[in-house]
Amino acid sequence: MKHPHQLRSARWFKPDDLRSFGHRSRAMQMGYAPQDWAGKPVIAIINTWSDINPCHTHFKQRVDDVKRGIFQSGGFPLELPAISLAEAFVRPTTMLYRNLLAMETEELIRSHPIDGAVLMGGCDKTTPGLLMGAISAGVPCIYLPAGPMLRGNWRGQALGSGSDAWKYWDERRAGKISDTQWLGIEGGIARSHGTCMTMGTAATMMGIAEAIGMTLPGASSIPAPDANHPRMSAACGRRIVEMVWEDLTPAQLLTPAHFKNAITVAMAMGCSTNAIIHLVAMSRRSGAACTISLDDFDRASRKVPVIANIRPSGDTYLMEDFYYAGGLPALIKTLARHLDMNAMTVNGHTLGENVADAEVFNTDVIRPLDRPLYAEGALAVLKGNLAPSGAVIKPSACAPHLRQHTGPALVFDSYPEMKAAVDDENLEVTADHVLVLRNAGPLGGPGMPEWGQLPIPRKLIAQGVRDMVRLSDARMSGTSYGACILHASPEAFIGGPLALVQNGDLITLDVPERKLHLHVSDEELTQRRAQWQEPAPRYERGYGWLFARHILQADQGCDFDFLETAFGEPVSEPSIY
Repeated sequence: MKHPHQLRSARWFKPDDLRSFGHRSRAMQMGYAPQDWAGKPVIAIINTWSDINPCHTHFKQRVDDVKRGIFQSGGFPLELPAISLAEAFVRPTTMLYRNLLAMETEELIRSHPIDGAVLMGGCDKTTPGLLMGAISAGVPCIYLPAGPMLRGNWRGQALGSGSDAWKYWDERRAGKISDTQWLGIEGGIARSHGTCMTMGTAATMMGIAEAIGMTLPGASSIPAPDANHPRMSAACGRRIVEMVWEDLTPAQLLTPAHFKNAITVAMAMGCSTNAIIHLVAMSRRSGAACTISLDDFDRASRKVPVIANIRPSGDTYLMEDFYYAGGLPALIKTLARHLDMNAMTVNGHTLGENVADAEVFNTDVIRPLDRPLYAEGALAVLKGNLAPSGAVIKPSACAPHLRQHTGPALVFDSYPEMKAAVDDENLEVTADHVLVLRNAGPLGGPGMPEWGQLPIPRKLIAQGVRDMVRLSDARMSGTSYGACILHASPEAFIGGPLALVQNGDLITLDVPERKLHLHVSDEELTQRRAQWQEPAPRYERGYGWLFARHILQADQGCDFDFLETAFGEPVSEPSIY
């Protein structure tokens, strides 16, 4: 157990010198007294609330619940706001700023008199951004998930975030939904605070945070409006104070087993494809021994069944139903034989101890292992001459007949070009074509936007086509579905093979064989490469300029090369003079 004089914050407040006089007097300027901080852990509450983030609307109140818990355990809470990364509003993409949040989190903790941190996130990039930064900062931390919103409703039908937006948008493009009906869908699909309630990126990453032991048991499944959520928030505040005294840091907690568990749980949830990029980045922050790769995901996908019957992999249930069915503890207990149940978690108990009493209350929502939604294939990693470093697809969310497909390429060099073309009634396209969008990766996007679910051309929508093979170096929303091949690496913008594809080239997708092949000879590709011209940089100054010079490719997690713990020394404590 740590003693009060060993607290990190004591370096700021305890010495009898002029600098510490300044720290104490400025704290007293804000109305605090020495009794508030002396001998007590100072806890940062990294709060990603903002007026424009609907996923985190309730954080304005939840921060008070966290403070209550910290006070109850004898700590001193300090709220430190961080960039909010509102998925629905930030353009060109929140992925451009995930690493900025990670940097901000790390430096907020390092530069202030902080002994431990409660990380308040949930909207897609906030979970990995907060955890990446806190892992690098190295102080005890606990993650507080925002929780999913309530299920949507329109005309008595349950609506799912994103998934139903894509579905009904296609019907509107086909002329089957009126303005009045569309307004009803807009008002009914998101009707409470909280994150997307499908198994999108937000729900996936909150579940992964629990799977690696960084949340309290069951925290990732609680709906945001549920009364259990403020109670859980206060419990996070109580527990982080105990963690400081125990010196339970991420380095003490996280092992290779934790990340393998996270991959397994992600597969069983029918996770978002974005999980791969974020979990790889988080593992590389945790040290070389913890580093995972695309191959680890593919191995898991071949043996771990999808047992969470949640949209978009499932066709009926949403995250609220998942919570009522037992939530993540019930899913983890069901998966026990695939997991290391001895992995330690932030509450000081093992994963197995935490789920010992968990039960499944609806076996259609959380399926038993002998009756899965899909026997395998939550995600698949594809390789071939079109993606030497890998590409990913979500087989459970695409039409079965497209999992083995060969068709001619129809290539677009930019999103505006693609958007104009798919709405052209005269576009020469068939359902057998492979739509290709390039220059949409980490550098090309910039920031690798969620453009991977290319719209079905209007001409084909009118014919009843609702899925076709699509290929890009972009990402796709976790709420999306379809035969979409994503994260093609290396990306086209830096001369990856996708840059060399021409209209009419045959492309083969073979999910069972994990192959993605362009039927063009090596000689022809060599000639095309000699003619390829490097695009102009997206940025000449500012954060984008920094991003462009240091971003890694998708298969490496899209972190900045200078931030990875696994390949560099951790930053030392700040000097106080």
